[in-house]
Amino acid sequence: METKGYTENELLISVASKLLEDNTSALVGTGLPMLAGMLAQKTHAPGLLIIFEAGGIGAQIPTLPISVGDSRTFHKAVAASSMHDVMSFAQAGYVDFGFLGAAQLDKHGNINTTVIGDHDHPKARLPGSGGANDVGSFSRRTIIIIRQDKKRLVEKCDFITTPGYLDGEGARERAGLPKNSGPYRVITQLGVFDFGGKNKTMRLIAMHPGVTVADVEAATSFEIEVAPKLETTAPPTAKEIEILHKEIDPLGIVLKK
Repeated sequence: METKGYTENELLISVASKLLEDNTSALVGTGLPMLAGMLAQKTHAPGLLIIFEAGGIGAQIPTLPISVGDSRTFHKAVAASSMHDVMSFAQAGYVDFGFLGAAQLDKHGNINTTVIGDHDHPKARLPGSGGANDVGSFSRRTIIIIRQDKKRLVEKCDFITTPGYLDGEGARERAGLPKNSGPYRVITQLGVFDFGGKNKTMRLIAMHPGVTVADVEAATSFEIEVAPKLETTAPPTAKEIEILHKEIDPLGIVLKK
């Protein structure tokens, strides 16, 4: 999608980057999360510590890596560590933000990346967890980026790969997960959600320019609560778009030419 001088990906990256605060840590994955982290570093959050699953911590990334194991994720890093250490950092409470994608996401923020359909006789088998369970279990705030439609935003996941708020208020704590952790925001091509709804359910807090509440409802298989004060997300600035294309992804690995 291209509208009003920016693409859908540019919008999502810009919105996601603004959620990342200066002098915090973010464990990012391949694709849009990487670009969001790098954009935040180059704009409002120069002190953001970016952590990669394969072990790169605090790298000064020259251009966009193609994966979390790319050598550029270790460029001038404060540590060239390991996946074991990174997940240990998360468990110890050192990861402020975790970025995840999802094949299915339910109203409590639970994520499925394992199977569609019955586990033993699925319609489709998916890649599985990787480090996503650790990230979603232990990061203080998890940001989820997902393409929104009724097949992806579901009432109940076919399988829970990564815990959100499980079945509601207090469920994470009862399961032994850290207090004050869990899903923080969901970003889709339609808007931004938090989990301020009744019993820790998804709530629409902002819509992208040109989107209506009816559009959001039509792309969701459960009832979406709407915040009392509904915001409109700010579009990417010309400067952000320039940084993305000239400094972060000049080869068009994600931002296609």
